[in-house]
Amino acid sequence: MWPSSPTRAARTTICWPTSRASGCCERRERGPYMSETGTEHPLTAQAAALIELDRYDQAKELLARRLAGDPDDVRAWARLAVCHNHAEDFEDALHAAQEALRRAPEDFATHRIRSYALRRLGRADEAVAAAREAVRILPDHWAGYVTLSEALIGQREWSQMYEAAVTAVRLGPEETETHHGLWRAALVTGRQDVCDQAVREVLRLDPSNAWALQQVATRKAAAKDAKLPEVAQGYAQALAAAPGNEGLRKGLEGTLFRMVRGTRWLALLCLLIAVLTARVFPTEDDPTALPAPLGTRLYALVLMGVVWAVGAWRAYRKLPQGAKLGVWSLVRREFWVKVSLYEAVWSMLCAVLIVIVPWTDRLFLQVLTHAGWVPPLITIWFERAALREAR
Repeated sequence: MWPSSPTRAARTTICWPTSRASGCCERRERGPYMSETGTEHPLTAQAAALIELDRYDQAKELLARRLAGDPDDVRAWARLAVCHNHAEDFEDALHAAQEALRRAPEDFATHRIRSYALRRLGRADEAVAAAREAVRILPDHWAGYVTLSEALIGQREWSQMYEAAVTAVRLGPEETETHHGLWRAALVTGRQDVCDQAVREVLRLDPSNAWALQQVATRKAAAKDAKLPEVAQGYAQALAAAPGNEGLRKGLEGTLFRMVRGTRWLALLCLLIAVLTARVFPTEDDPTALPAPLGTRLYALVLMGVVWAVGAWRAYRKLPQGAKLGVWSLVRREFWVKVSLYEAVWSMLCAVLIVIVPWTDRLFLQVLTHAGWVPPLITIWFERAALREAR
């Protein structure tokens, strides 16, 4: 999920209207925070740059200084509202937005910022009214419809919400935010095919978009036929685009943990190879003589090496280097990851001992066999029982 952020209400408006009559917008290098005239006080411009860098506290300090000297700076009030929204001071954000609108009632972006603050305060009707005001000011701009679609969630007007999101996509087909808004509306109304299409469109426009990459990874992880290496690769790609995303990090670590747990099955397969090779369990009244021939036992060792080589190749060949390093980081930090790895090592140790040593007493072989398979299988059983209860 890519939730609405306090700044997207402003950031997605990448232009300020040059005139209400023309309905057009003038794009500027500084993004959504330029003034209508293109000139502004240096403090206000510096605050805009800091907001773009997510340095809201510093921006707030500059804006406070600016407003102390000139309380009629509309852009300063609007940007201060953005800073308060990000800090979740929604009452202060609403006050700042209203101060901006008192001086510039037709300011498109400020109506959107105000709608966001009202929505977070639980004032759904007022939030919708503010969004509709933004649409009235610029009826041909996609950003107003995105805000309206989000505001209508509070009123549970699902059909109108979806219609507004579709309109936003029609007006701004090359904007990632419109497709995200459509994804939200489609998710609420149960249109999974539209959700998938919206994610694909976002990736078409921005292949490194962290939210879209997270959606792809999450969908892969939830699939019944999910392949863990592909899921881990998806999380790693998304995490590269958004290194500070805690949800992505936990998703990647959870997937890597499942991959480490999978090594126990490789070890148990090798134990089975050893058991069959060393003739641990007789099948006839006259058991085959022990020990097994040296050549057969050496062949079993080679076969076990192939099992591990193929297993590691399939699991790790597509993983980015950072994800591979993350496996060892997990092993060092997490107790249950260590347990899984130790169990795999223990089972392999038993398998190798069964094959290497020329045993003549079948009792020792059987003790090693049971010692090798019992601990990991018991842990696996408890893990699956815990997962069933969690669901």
